[in-house]
Amino acid sequence: MSNMIAFCGLDCELCEARLATVNDDEVMKEKVAELWSNLNGVLIRPEEINCTGCRVDGVKTKFCESLCEIRICARKKQLENCGACEKFEECEKLSMITNNNTVALNRLIDYRNSL
Repeated sequence: MSNMIAFCGLDCELCEARLATVNDDEVMKEKVAELWSNLNGVLIRPEEINCTGCRVDGVKTKFCESLCEIRICARKKQLENCGACEKFEECEKLSMITNNNTVALNRLIDYRNSL
């Protein structure tokens, strides 16, 4: 599995925070900060939108680095992604993503089936 696929199965190459970072796009950072602030009910400033990807070395947004329960759990268990977890199908944290994103879910299922 590509290292640009997050622990949850999302594709970091499509993430607007990552795109804004790698393209040094201040307008996109402002847009993402506003959207994420509204979605999460907290103030996120454009300068906090810096991320190179969930599973690669480099900068992360504050959320991805230290608040994402999925990433924290997978790193603690030393998993390549959540598809490798024995509790994959019943994980409430992961279901916040996979219940709304069948592409991410299918990536994890495909990975699990390849083990």
